[in-house]
Amino acid sequence: MRAPELKGRGWLNTGGKAPTLADLRGKILILDFWTFCCINCLHVLDELRPLEEKYGDALVVIGVHSPKFEHERDPKALAAAVERYGVHHPVIDDGDMHLWQQYAAKAWPTLAVVDPTGYLVASMAGEGHAEGLSRLIDELVAKHEADGTLHRGDGPYVAPPAPDSLLRFPGKAIELPGGNLLVSDSARHSVVELAADGETLVRRFGGERNEPFSEPQGLVLLPPEIRETAGYDVVVADTVNHQLRGLDLATGEITLVAGSGRPWRSTVDDHAHDALAADLSSPWDLAWFDGKVIIAMAGIHQLWWFDPIQRTVGVYAGTTVEALRDGPLPDVWMAQPSGLSVAQDGGRLWIADSETSALRYVEDGVLRTAVGQGLFDFGHVDGPAGTALFQHPLGVAALADGSVLVADTYNGAVRRFDPAADEVSTVDSGLAEPSDVLVTGAGDVLVVESAAHRLTRLAPGVVKTVAGERHKTERPPSHLAPGEVTLDVIFTPAPGQKLDSQFGSPLRLTVSASPAELLLDGAGSTTELSRKLVLNPDVPKGVLQVVAQAATCDVDAEFGACHLTRQDWGVPVVVDPTAPDRLPLILRGLDA
Repeated sequence: MRAPELKGRGWLNTGGKAPTLADLRGKILILDFWTFCCINCLHVLDELRPLEEKYGDALVVIGVHSPKFEHERDPKALAAAVERYGVHHPVIDDGDMHLWQQYAAKAWPTLAVVDPTGYLVASMAGEGHAEGLSRLIDELVAKHEADGTLHRGDGPYVAPPAPDSLLRFPGKAIELPGGNLLVSDSARHSVVELAADGETLVRRFGGERNEPFSEPQGLVLLPPEIRETAGYDVVVADTVNHQLRGLDLATGEITLVAGSGRPWRSTVDDHAHDALAADLSSPWDLAWFDGKVIIAMAGIHQLWWFDPIQRTVGVYAGTTVEALRDGPLPDVWMAQPSGLSVAQDGGRLWIADSETSALRYVEDGVLRTAVGQGLFDFGHVDGPAGTALFQHPLGVAALADGSVLVADTYNGAVRRFDPAADEVSTVDSGLAEPSDVLVTGAGDVLVVESAAHRLTRLAPGVVKTVAGERHKTERPPSHLAPGEVTLDVIFTPAPGQKLDSQFGSPLRLTVSASPAELLLDGAGSTTELSRKLVLNPDVPKGVLQVVAQAATCDVDAEFGACHLTRQDWGVPVVVDPTAPDRLPLILRGLDA
Protein backbone atom coordinates (compact mmCIF):
# COMPACT_ATOMS: atom_id res chain seq x y z
CA MET A 1 0.00 0.00 0.00
CA ARG A 2 1.02 3.60 -0.52
CA ALA A 3 2.39 5.23 2.61
CA PRO A 4 0.11 7.97 3.99
CA GLU A 5 1.42 11.54 3.67
CA LEU A 6 3.46 13.00 6.54
CA LYS A 7 1.21 15.70 7.99
CA GLY A 8 1.58 17.05 11.53
CA ARG A 9 1.52 20.18 13.67
CA GLY A 10 5.14 20.98 12.91
CA TRP A 11 8.65 19.65 12.41
CA LEU A 12 11.88 19.67 14.42
CA ASN A 13 15.47 19.23 13.17
CA THR A 14 14.65 20.30 9.60
CA GLY A 15 15.67 23.97 9.66
CA GLY A 16 12.05 25.08 9.48
CA LYS A 17 11.10 22.99 6.44
CA ALA A 18 8.21 20.50 6.29
CA PRO A 19 9.33 17.54 4.11
CA THR A 20 6.76 15.55 2.15
CA LEU A 21 6.94 11.97 0.94
CA ALA A 22 7.62 13.33 -2.54
CA ASP A 23 10.66 15.18 -1.16
CA LEU A 24 11.90 11.92 0.34
CA ARG A 25 11.29 9.75 -2.72
CA GLY A 26 14.36 7.62 -3.46
CA LYS A 27 15.21 7.12 0.23
CA ILE A 28 14.39 4.23 2.53
CA LEU A 29 12.32 5.66 5.38
CA ILE A 30 11.91 4.38 8.91
CA LEU A 31 9.04 6.09 10.71
CA ASP A 32 9.50 5.77 14.47
CA PHE A 33 6.21 6.33 16.33
CA TRP A 34 7.26 7.32 19.84
CA THR A 35 6.34 9.34 22.89
CA PHE A 36 9.04 10.74 25.10
CA CYS A 37 7.70 9.32 28.38
CA CYS A 38 8.06 5.74 27.09
CA ILE A 39 11.21 3.88 28.08
CA ASN A 40 10.79 1.38 25.23
CA CYS A 41 10.71 4.31 22.80
CA LEU A 42 13.97 5.59 24.25
CA HIS A 43 15.48 2.13 23.73
CA VAL A 44 14.48 2.28 20.07
CA LEU A 45 16.19 5.67 19.66
CA ASP A 46 19.41 3.98 20.79
CA GLU A 47 18.84 1.00 18.47
CA LEU A 48 18.33 3.28 15.47
CA ARG A 49 21.57 5.26 15.91
CA PRO A 50 23.87 2.53 14.48
CA LEU A 51 21.49 2.00 11.54
CA GLU A 52 21.54 5.72 10.72
CA GLU A 53 25.34 5.64 10.74
CA LYS A 54 25.63 2.38 8.78
CA TYR A 55 23.27 3.25 5.93
CA GLY A 56 24.09 6.96 5.76
CA ASP A 57 22.58 8.69 2.74
CA ALA A 58 20.36 5.75 1.73
CA LEU A 59 18.26 5.86 4.91
CA VAL A 60 16.18 8.59 6.54
CA VAL A 61 14.74 8.06 10.01
CA ILE A 62 11.78 10.25 10.94
CA GLY A 63 10.47 10.37 14.46
CA VAL A 64 6.69 10.65 14.65
CA HIS A 65 5.89 11.94 18.13
CA SER A 66 2.39 10.74 19.06
CA PRO A 67 1.90 11.78 22.71
CA LYS A 68 0.44 9.87 25.62
CA PHE A 69 0.47 12.47 28.42
CA GLU A 70 -1.01 15.96 28.22
CA HIS A 71 2.41 17.52 28.90
CA GLU A 72 3.83 15.73 25.86
CA ARG A 73 1.43 17.66 23.61
CA ASP A 74 3.32 20.87 24.42
CA PRO A 75 5.61 21.71 21.44
CA LYS A 76 8.18 23.24 23.80
CA ALA A 77 8.29 20.06 25.88
CA LEU A 78 8.75 18.01 22.70
CA ALA A 79 11.61 20.25 21.55
CA ALA A 80 13.28 19.81 24.93
CA ALA A 81 12.89 16.03 24.74
CA VAL A 82 14.43 15.91 21.27
CA GLU A 83 17.50 17.69 22.63
CA ARG A 84 17.51 15.76 25.93
CA TYR A 85 17.67 12.37 24.23
CA GLY A 86 20.05 13.34 21.43
CA VAL A 87 17.59 12.76 18.57
CA HIS A 88 19.64 13.44 15.43
CA HIS A 89 16.93 12.99 12.81
CA PRO A 90 13.79 14.92 11.80
CA VAL A 91 10.80 14.71 14.14
CA ILE A 92 7.20 15.45 13.19
CA ASP A 93 4.79 16.62 15.91
CA ASP A 94 1.79 14.28 15.66
CA GLY A 95 0.01 15.98 18.55
CA ASP A 96 -3.48 15.15 17.27
CA MET A 97 -2.55 11.46 16.66
CA HIS A 98 -3.41 11.81 12.94
CA LEU A 99 -0.40 9.84 11.65
CA TRP A 100 -0.80 7.33 14.49
CA GLN A 101 -4.23 6.49 13.10
CA GLN A 102 -3.18 6.69 9.43
CA TYR A 103 -0.45 4.10 9.99
CA ALA A 104 -2.70 1.97 12.28
CA ALA A 105 -0.28 2.09 15.22
CA LYS A 106 -1.52 0.45 18.42
CA ALA A 107 1.56 0.54 20.66
CA TRP A 108 4.51 2.71 21.62
CA PRO A 109 6.94 2.25 19.97
CA THR A 110 5.87 1.25 16.45
CA LEU A 111 8.19 1.29 13.44
CA ALA A 112 7.04 1.55 9.81
CA VAL A 113 9.34 1.08 6.81
CA VAL A 114 8.66 2.86 3.52
CA ASP A 115 10.59 1.89 0.39
CA PRO A 116 12.16 4.39 -2.07
CA THR A 117 9.06 4.35 -4.28
CA GLY A 118 6.75 5.38 -1.42
CA TYR A 119 5.24 2.00 -0.49
CA LEU A 120 4.80 0.83 3.09
CA VAL A 121 6.66 -2.49 3.19
CA ALA A 122 6.85 -3.38 6.90
CA SER A 123 5.43 -2.49 10.30
CA MET A 124 6.60 -3.68 13.70
CA ALA A 125 5.86 -2.91 17.32
CA GLY A 126 8.21 -2.86 20.27
CA GLU A 127 11.97 -2.80 20.55
CA GLY A 128 14.78 -5.17 19.60
CA HIS A 129 14.35 -4.90 15.82
CA ALA A 130 17.77 -3.51 14.85
CA GLU A 131 19.07 -6.72 13.31
CA GLY A 132 15.85 -7.46 11.45
CA LEU A 133 15.73 -3.91 10.15
CA SER A 134 19.35 -4.15 8.99
CA ARG A 135 18.57 -7.26 6.95
CA LEU A 136 15.45 -5.67 5.48
CA ILE A 137 17.32 -2.48 4.56
CA ASP A 138 20.05 -4.56 2.89
CA GLU A 139 17.37 -6.20 0.73
CA LEU A 140 15.77 -2.85 -0.12
CA VAL A 141 19.13 -1.25 -0.97
CA ALA A 142 20.05 -4.13 -3.30
CA LYS A 143 16.67 -4.14 -5.05
CA HIS A 144 16.28 -0.41 -5.51
CA GLU A 145 19.90 0.19 -6.54
CA ALA A 146 19.39 -2.44 -9.22
CA ASP A 147 16.11 -0.80 -10.26
CA GLY A 148 17.60 2.69 -10.23
CA THR A 149 15.05 3.92 -7.69
CA LEU A 150 17.45 4.44 -4.77
CA HIS A 151 18.75 8.02 -4.73
CA ARG A 152 21.61 8.67 -2.33
CA GLY A 153 22.38 12.13 -1.01
CA ASP A 154 21.70 14.47 1.88
CA GLY A 155 18.55 13.95 3.92
CA PRO A 156 16.33 16.59 5.54
CA TYR A 157 18.09 16.64 8.95
CA VAL A 158 19.40 20.03 10.08
CA ALA A 159 21.29 20.12 13.38
CA PRO A 160 20.06 22.70 15.91
CA PRO A 161 22.56 25.14 17.50
CA ALA A 162 24.62 23.71 20.38
CA PRO A 163 23.46 24.92 23.84
CA ASP A 164 25.77 26.40 26.46
CA SER A 165 25.13 25.96 30.20
CA LEU A 166 26.80 24.33 33.21
CA LEU A 167 24.22 21.53 33.34
CA ARG A 168 22.11 20.08 30.53
CA PHE A 169 18.99 18.15 31.53
CA PRO A 170 20.31 16.99 34.92
CA GLY A 171 18.56 13.89 36.25
CA LYS A 172 19.25 13.04 39.91
CA ALA A 173 21.22 14.50 42.83
CA ILE A 174 22.64 13.33 46.16
CA GLU A 175 24.51 15.02 49.00
CA LEU A 176 28.10 13.96 49.70
CA PRO A 177 29.57 13.63 53.20
CA GLY A 178 31.31 17.02 53.04
CA GLY A 179 28.16 18.87 51.97
CA ASN A 180 28.92 19.07 48.25
CA LEU A 181 26.37 17.78 45.75
CA LEU A 182 26.72 15.09 43.12
CA VAL A 183 24.46 15.48 40.07
CA SER A 184 23.90 13.28 37.04
CA ASP A 185 24.22 15.67 34.09
CA SER A 186 22.35 13.38 31.75
CA ALA A 187 22.44 15.11 28.37
CA ARG A 188 26.16 15.81 28.84
CA HIS A 189 26.81 12.13 29.67
CA SER A 190 28.56 13.02 32.90
CA VAL A 191 28.39 13.17 36.68
CA VAL A 192 29.14 16.58 38.18
CA GLU A 193 30.27 17.53 41.67
CA LEU A 194 28.97 20.95 42.71
CA ALA A 195 29.63 23.01 45.81
CA ALA A 196 26.87 23.16 48.42
CA ASP A 197 25.39 26.23 46.67
CA GLY A 198 24.35 23.98 43.76
CA GLU A 199 25.94 26.33 41.23
CA THR A 200 29.73 26.18 41.56
CA LEU A 201 31.49 23.45 39.57
CA VAL A 202 34.02 21.41 41.56
CA ARG A 203 34.78 18.67 39.02
CA ARG A 204 33.17 16.69 36.22
CA PHE A 205 33.39 12.95 35.53
CA GLY A 206 32.84 12.01 31.87
CA GLY A 207 31.47 14.42 29.29
CA GLU A 208 31.18 12.54 26.00
CA ARG A 209 28.72 9.74 25.20
CA ASN A 210 30.16 6.37 26.30
CA GLU A 211 33.26 7.95 27.89
CA PRO A 212 32.23 6.24 30.10
CA PHE A 213 28.61 7.33 30.70
CA SER A 214 25.61 7.54 28.39
CA GLU A 215 22.74 9.58 29.81
CA PRO A 216 23.36 8.64 33.48
CA GLN A 217 20.55 9.06 36.00
CA GLY A 218 20.42 7.62 39.53
CA LEU A 219 23.12 7.95 42.21
CA VAL A 220 23.52 6.36 45.64
CA LEU A 221 26.18 6.89 48.31
CA LEU A 222 27.09 3.53 49.85
CA PRO A 223 27.23 3.09 53.66
CA PRO A 224 30.77 3.68 55.04
CA GLU A 225 31.49 0.01 55.81
CA ILE A 226 30.35 -1.04 52.32
CA ARG A 227 32.45 1.67 50.65
CA GLU A 228 35.59 0.44 52.37
CA THR A 229 35.11 -3.15 51.23
CA ALA A 230 33.78 -2.42 47.74
CA GLY A 231 36.54 0.08 46.92
CA TYR A 232 34.26 2.87 45.67
CA ASP A 233 31.87 5.37 47.24
CA VAL A 234 29.00 6.03 44.84
CA VAL A 235 27.07 3.79 42.47
CA VAL A 236 25.91 5.50 39.26
CA ALA A 237 23.04 4.26 37.07
CA ASP A 238 24.58 4.46 33.59
CA THR A 239 21.13 4.34 32.06
CA VAL A 240 21.54 4.09 28.28
CA ASN A 241 24.52 1.73 28.64
CA HIS A 242 22.34 -0.56 30.84
CA GLN A 243 25.09 -0.69 33.46
CA LEU A 244 26.07 0.42 36.96
CA ARG A 245 29.41 2.11 37.62
CA GLY A 246 31.29 2.73 40.85
CA LEU A 247 32.87 6.12 41.53
CA ASP A 248 35.79 6.57 43.94
CA LEU A 249 35.47 10.14 45.17
CA ALA A 250 39.07 10.34 46.39
CA THR A 251 40.76 9.26 43.17
CA GLY A 252 38.03 9.95 40.60
CA GLU A 253 38.37 6.39 39.34
CA ILE A 254 35.26 4.98 37.64
CA THR A 255 34.73 1.20 37.65
CA LEU A 256 32.14 -0.96 35.89
CA VAL A 257 30.38 -2.89 38.66
CA ALA A 258 27.25 -4.37 37.04
CA GLY A 259 25.76 -4.96 33.62
CA SER A 260 26.96 -6.66 30.45
CA GLY A 261 26.01 -3.62 28.37
CA ARG A 262 23.33 -5.64 26.56
CA PRO A 263 19.68 -4.71 27.21
CA TRP A 264 17.70 -7.36 29.09
CA ARG A 265 15.74 -9.70 26.79
CA SER A 266 15.21 -12.83 28.82
CA THR A 267 12.80 -14.47 31.23
CA VAL A 268 12.18 -13.60 34.86
CA ASP A 269 13.79 -15.81 37.51
CA ASP A 270 14.53 -15.61 41.23
CA HIS A 271 18.24 -16.47 41.01
CA ALA A 272 21.25 -14.35 41.91
CA HIS A 273 23.40 -13.58 38.86
CA ASP A 274 27.00 -12.48 38.41
CA ALA A 275 26.69 -8.71 38.28
CA LEU A 276 29.05 -8.11 35.36
CA ALA A 277 27.47 -10.85 33.22
CA ALA A 278 23.85 -9.82 33.82
CA ASP A 279 21.81 -7.91 31.26
CA LEU A 280 20.15 -4.83 32.78
CA SER A 281 17.54 -2.51 31.26
CA SER A 282 17.68 1.27 31.69
CA PRO A 283 18.47 1.53 35.41
CA TRP A 284 16.95 4.91 36.33
CA ASP A 285 17.43 5.40 40.07
CA LEU A 286 19.19 3.77 43.02
CA ALA A 287 18.69 3.53 46.79
CA TRP A 288 20.30 1.65 49.69
CA PHE A 289 17.51 -0.45 51.23
CA ASP A 290 17.20 -3.85 52.85
CA GLY A 291 21.00 -4.21 52.94
CA LYS A 292 21.48 -3.82 49.18
CA VAL A 293 21.39 -1.30 46.37
CA ILE A 294 17.86 -1.32 44.96
CA ILE A 295 17.66 -0.48 41.25
CA ALA A 296 14.63 1.13 39.62
CA MET A 297 14.85 -0.94 36.43
CA ALA A 298 12.65 1.34 34.36
CA GLY A 299 13.18 -0.54 31.11
CA ILE A 300 11.42 -3.71 32.28
CA HIS A 301 9.09 -2.33 34.97
CA GLN A 302 10.86 -3.99 37.89
CA LEU A 303 13.03 -3.33 40.91
CA TRP A 304 16.30 -5.27 41.07
CA TRP A 305 18.92 -5.55 43.80
CA PHE A 306 22.70 -5.26 43.56
CA ASP A 307 25.08 -6.56 46.22
CA PRO A 308 28.39 -4.63 45.97
CA ILE A 309 30.20 -7.14 48.20
CA GLN A 310 29.01 -10.40 46.62
CA ARG A 311 28.96 -8.66 43.20
CA THR A 312 25.62 -10.19 42.30
CA VAL A 313 22.25 -8.90 41.05
CA GLY A 314 18.71 -10.25 41.00
CA VAL A 315 15.02 -9.37 40.79
CA TYR A 316 13.55 -7.66 43.86
CA ALA A 317 10.01 -6.80 42.69
CA GLY A 318 7.93 -7.01 39.53
CA THR A 319 7.18 -9.50 36.76
CA THR A 320 7.88 -7.18 33.74
CA VAL A 321 4.12 -6.76 33.15
CA GLU A 322 3.51 -3.02 32.75
CA ALA A 323 0.54 -2.20 34.96
CA LEU A 324 -0.43 -1.41 38.55
CA ARG A 325 -0.94 -4.35 40.91
CA ASP A 326 0.01 -4.46 44.59
CA GLY A 327 0.83 -7.43 46.80
CA PRO A 328 3.68 -9.50 48.23
CA LEU A 329 7.03 -9.27 46.46
CA PRO A 330 8.05 -10.14 43.83
CA ASP A 331 4.72 -10.96 42.12
CA VAL A 332 3.56 -7.38 41.52
CA TRP A 333 3.11 -5.12 38.52
CA MET A 334 4.91 -1.82 38.01
CA ALA A 335 5.25 0.66 35.16
CA GLN A 336 8.60 2.32 34.60
CA PRO A 337 9.72 2.95 38.19
CA SER A 338 11.98 6.01 38.01
CA GLY A 339 12.49 7.42 41.50
CA LEU A 340 13.46 5.86 44.85
CA SER A 341 13.81 7.19 48.40
CA VAL A 342 14.14 5.44 51.75
CA ALA A 343 12.22 6.58 54.83
CA GLN A 344 14.54 7.97 57.48
CA ASP A 345 13.83 5.04 59.80
CA GLY A 346 14.84 2.68 56.97
CA GLY A 347 11.58 0.73 57.02
CA ARG A 348 9.90 1.93 53.85
CA LEU A 349 11.09 2.34 50.25
CA TRP A 350 9.14 5.00 48.37
CA ILE A 351 8.80 4.64 44.58
CA ALA A 352 7.82 7.08 41.84
CA ASP A 353 6.13 4.71 39.38
CA SER A 354 6.07 7.07 36.43
CA GLU A 355 3.90 5.43 33.76
CA THR A 356 1.06 4.78 36.22
CA SER A 357 1.55 8.32 37.60
CA ALA A 358 1.69 6.68 41.01
CA LEU A 359 3.44 6.98 44.36
CA ARG A 360 4.03 3.50 45.76
CA TYR A 361 6.06 1.95 48.56
CA VAL A 362 7.57 -1.32 49.75
CA GLU A 363 7.26 -2.20 53.42
CA ASP A 364 7.66 -5.61 55.10
CA GLY A 365 7.97 -7.35 51.73
CA VAL A 366 4.72 -5.95 50.30
CA LEU A 367 4.20 -3.35 47.55
CA ARG A 368 1.36 -0.87 48.11
CA THR A 369 0.04 2.14 46.19
CA ALA A 370 -0.40 5.38 48.12
CA VAL A 371 -1.53 7.56 45.19
CA GLY A 372 -2.33 6.54 41.61
CA GLN A 373 -5.01 4.82 39.57
CA GLY A 374 -3.43 3.20 36.52
CA LEU A 375 -1.66 3.57 33.20
CA PHE A 376 -4.09 6.00 31.59
CA ASP A 377 -5.31 8.22 34.46
CA PHE A 378 -3.31 11.29 35.39
CA GLY A 379 -3.66 14.97 36.22
CA HIS A 380 -2.90 17.60 38.83
CA VAL A 381 -5.42 17.10 41.62
CA ASP A 382 -4.79 17.60 45.35
CA GLY A 383 -6.83 16.28 48.24
CA PRO A 384 -7.61 12.75 49.49
CA ALA A 385 -5.08 10.21 48.21
CA GLY A 386 -7.81 8.07 46.68
CA THR A 387 -8.75 10.81 44.20
CA ALA A 388 -5.47 12.75 43.91
CA LEU A 389 -3.54 12.55 40.65
CA PHE A 390 0.06 13.00 39.47
CA GLN A 391 1.39 13.20 35.90
CA HIS A 392 4.46 11.05 35.21
CA PRO A 393 6.47 11.68 38.40
CA LEU A 394 10.18 10.85 38.21
CA GLY A 395 11.52 11.62 41.69
CA VAL A 396 10.66 11.19 45.36
CA ALA A 397 12.20 12.23 48.68
CA ALA A 398 11.23 11.00 52.15
CA LEU A 399 10.99 13.63 54.90
CA ALA A 400 11.77 13.28 58.60
CA ASP A 401 8.10 13.61 59.58
CA GLY A 402 7.15 10.55 57.51
CA SER A 403 5.69 12.50 54.60
CA VAL A 404 7.06 12.39 51.07
CA LEU A 405 7.90 15.01 48.44
CA VAL A 406 7.27 13.99 44.84
CA ALA A 407 8.87 15.49 41.73
CA ASP A 408 5.63 15.57 39.71
CA THR A 409 7.52 15.96 36.47
CA TYR A 410 4.92 16.54 33.78
CA ASN A 411 2.87 18.82 36.04
CA GLY A 412 5.98 20.93 36.67
CA ALA A 413 5.36 20.69 40.41
CA VAL A 414 6.62 19.41 43.72
CA ARG A 415 3.83 17.63 45.60
CA ARG A 416 3.63 16.31 49.18
CA PHE A 417 1.91 13.15 50.36
CA ASP A 418 1.06 13.02 54.06
CA PRO A 419 0.44 9.38 55.09
CA ALA A 420 -1.07 10.41 58.43
CA ALA A 421 -3.78 12.52 56.77
CA ASP A 422 -3.78 10.40 53.59
CA GLU A 423 -3.76 13.59 51.52
CA VAL A 424 -1.78 15.18 48.69
CA SER A 425 -0.91 18.88 48.45
CA THR A 426 1.16 21.01 46.09
CA VAL A 427 4.31 22.52 47.56
CA ASP A 428 5.39 24.46 44.47
CA SER A 429 4.50 24.64 40.78
CA GLY A 430 5.66 26.36 37.61
CA LEU A 431 8.86 24.29 37.53
CA ALA A 432 10.44 22.96 34.34
CA GLU A 433 10.17 19.15 34.42
CA PRO A 434 11.47 18.51 37.95
CA SER A 435 13.08 15.08 37.93
CA ASP A 436 14.32 14.68 41.52
CA VAL A 437 14.02 16.17 45.00
CA LEU A 438 16.91 16.23 47.48
CA VAL A 439 16.54 16.98 51.18
CA THR A 440 19.96 17.91 52.56
CA GLY A 441 21.28 17.15 56.00
CA ALA A 442 20.61 20.79 56.94
CA GLY A 443 16.98 20.42 55.94
CA ASP A 444 17.14 22.40 52.67
CA VAL A 445 15.02 21.12 49.79
CA LEU A 446 16.67 21.18 46.37
CA VAL A 447 14.79 20.34 43.19
CA VAL A 448 16.53 19.06 40.07
CA GLU A 449 14.71 21.30 37.59
CA SER A 450 15.74 19.26 34.59
CA ALA A 451 14.32 21.24 31.65
CA ALA A 452 15.64 24.49 33.21
CA HIS A 453 19.11 22.89 33.51
CA ARG A 454 19.60 23.81 37.17
CA LEU A 455 19.07 22.99 40.81
CA THR A 456 16.37 25.09 42.48
CA ARG A 457 16.08 25.71 46.22
CA LEU A 458 12.50 25.64 47.49
CA ALA A 459 11.30 28.27 49.92
CA PRO A 460 10.36 26.51 53.17
CA GLY A 461 6.71 26.26 54.20
CA VAL A 462 5.15 27.19 50.85
CA VAL A 463 2.02 25.16 50.14
CA LYS A 464 -0.48 25.69 47.33
CA THR A 465 -3.77 23.90 46.76
CA VAL A 466 -4.68 22.71 43.28
CA ALA A 467 -8.24 21.58 42.75
CA GLY A 468 -8.53 20.72 39.08
CA GLU A 469 -7.32 19.04 35.94
CA ARG A 470 -8.00 15.39 35.49
CA HIS A 471 -6.85 13.71 32.31
CA LYS A 472 -7.20 10.33 30.71
CA THR A 473 -5.11 9.17 27.78
CA GLU A 474 -7.34 9.66 24.77
CA ARG A 475 -5.88 7.03 22.49
CA PRO A 476 -8.20 5.87 19.72
CA PRO A 477 -9.84 2.76 21.21
CA SER A 478 -10.40 -0.59 19.54
CA HIS A 479 -14.12 -1.37 19.22
CA LEU A 480 -14.78 -5.04 19.93
CA ALA A 481 -17.95 -7.09 20.11
CA PRO A 482 -19.19 -8.38 23.49
CA GLY A 483 -18.84 -12.11 24.11
CA GLU A 484 -16.23 -14.24 22.35
CA VAL A 485 -13.43 -12.35 20.63
CA THR A 486 -10.29 -13.73 18.99
CA LEU A 487 -6.99 -12.09 19.96
CA ASP A 488 -4.34 -12.73 17.29
CA VAL A 489 -0.77 -11.58 17.86
CA ILE A 490 0.82 -11.73 14.42
CA PHE A 491 4.48 -12.66 14.54
CA THR A 492 6.81 -12.91 11.56
CA PRO A 493 10.48 -13.67 12.34
CA ALA A 494 12.92 -11.11 11.03
CA PRO A 495 14.73 -11.99 7.79
CA GLY A 496 17.32 -14.67 8.51
CA GLN A 497 15.66 -15.89 11.72
CA LYS A 498 13.35 -18.75 12.68
CA LEU A 499 11.37 -19.70 15.78
CA ASP A 500 13.63 -21.35 18.36
CA SER A 501 12.00 -24.38 20.02
CA GLN A 502 15.09 -25.95 21.59
CA PHE A 503 13.99 -24.97 25.12
CA GLY A 504 10.27 -25.63 24.69
CA SER A 505 7.62 -23.42 23.17
CA PRO A 506 9.14 -20.23 21.76
CA LEU A 507 5.88 -18.32 22.25
CA ARG A 508 4.20 -16.79 25.28
CA LEU A 509 1.08 -14.66 25.58
CA THR A 510 -0.15 -13.06 28.82
CA VAL A 511 -3.50 -11.25 28.97
CA SER A 512 -5.17 -9.24 31.73
CA ALA A 513 -7.70 -6.41 31.84
CA SER A 514 -8.45 -3.21 33.69
CA PRO A 515 -11.00 -3.35 35.16
CA ALA A 516 -10.61 -7.09 35.68
CA GLU A 517 -14.37 -7.51 35.15
CA LEU A 518 -13.92 -6.62 31.45
CA LEU A 519 -12.66 -10.18 30.82
CA LEU A 520 -15.05 -13.00 31.63
CA ASP A 521 -12.60 -15.55 30.21
CA GLY A 522 -9.16 -15.60 28.57
CA ALA A 523 -6.94 -14.03 31.22
CA GLY A 524 -3.60 -15.63 32.10
CA SER A 525 -0.61 -17.01 30.18
CA THR A 526 -0.42 -19.55 27.34
CA THR A 527 2.17 -20.68 24.79
CA GLU A 528 0.12 -19.73 21.73
CA LEU A 529 -0.19 -16.29 20.15
CA SER A 530 -3.90 -16.70 19.47
CA ARG A 531 -6.45 -16.65 22.27
CA LYS A 532 -10.21 -16.70 22.66
CA LEU A 533 -11.34 -13.91 24.99
CA VAL A 534 -14.81 -13.35 26.37
CA LEU A 535 -15.67 -9.67 26.89
CA ASN A 536 -18.27 -8.73 29.47
CA PRO A 537 -21.26 -7.03 27.78
CA ASP A 538 -21.98 -5.20 31.06
CA VAL A 539 -18.58 -3.41 31.07
CA PRO A 540 -18.73 -0.72 28.34
CA LYS A 541 -14.99 0.01 28.16
CA GLY A 542 -11.60 -0.76 29.65
CA VAL A 543 -8.03 -1.67 28.77
CA LEU A 544 -6.72 -5.02 27.60
CA GLN A 545 -3.15 -5.55 28.81
CA VAL A 546 -1.36 -7.90 26.41
CA VAL A 547 2.24 -9.11 26.74
CA ALA A 548 3.59 -11.28 23.91
CA GLN A 549 7.04 -12.70 23.34
CA ALA A 550 8.70 -14.98 20.80
CA ALA A 551 12.13 -16.62 20.81
CA THR A 552 14.04 -16.86 17.52
CA CYS A 553 17.51 -17.82 16.34
CA ASP A 554 19.62 -17.13 13.26
CA VAL A 555 19.39 -19.68 10.47
CA ASP A 556 22.41 -18.73 8.34
CA ALA A 557 25.23 -18.78 10.90
CA GLU A 558 27.28 -21.67 12.28
CA PHE A 559 26.71 -20.48 15.82
CA GLY A 560 23.47 -18.58 15.33
CA ALA A 561 22.53 -15.96 17.90
CA CYS A 562 19.31 -16.25 19.90
CA HIS A 563 16.81 -13.39 20.16
CA LEU A 564 13.77 -12.65 22.29
CA THR A 565 11.13 -10.32 20.88
CA ARG A 566 8.72 -8.91 23.45
CA GLN A 567 6.02 -6.26 23.42
CA ASP A 568 3.50 -4.89 25.93
CA TRP A 569 0.24 -3.38 24.72
CA GLY A 570 -2.29 -1.45 26.73
CA VAL A 571 -5.22 -1.52 24.28
CA PRO A 572 -8.16 0.76 25.11
CA VAL A 573 -11.34 -1.16 24.28
CA VAL A 574 -14.94 -0.09 23.73
CA VAL A 575 -17.46 -2.95 23.89
CA ASP A 576 -19.79 -2.43 20.93
CA PRO A 577 -22.36 -4.97 19.64
CA THR A 578 -21.76 -3.79 16.06
CA ALA A 579 -17.96 -4.13 16.27
CA PRO A 580 -15.65 -6.92 14.98
CA ASP A 581 -14.90 -10.02 17.04
CA ARG A 582 -11.17 -10.09 16.26
CA LEU A 583 -8.26 -8.01 17.63
CA PRO A 584 -5.02 -8.35 15.59
CA LEU A 585 -1.73 -7.05 17.04
CA ILE A 586 1.63 -7.09 15.26
CA LEU A 587 4.63 -8.27 17.28
CA ARG A 588 7.32 -8.28 14.60
CA GLY A 589 7.85 -7.19 11.01
CA LEU A 590 4.88 -7.93 8.76
CA ASP A 591 4.81 -7.27 5.02
CA ALA A 592 2.18 -4.66 4.34
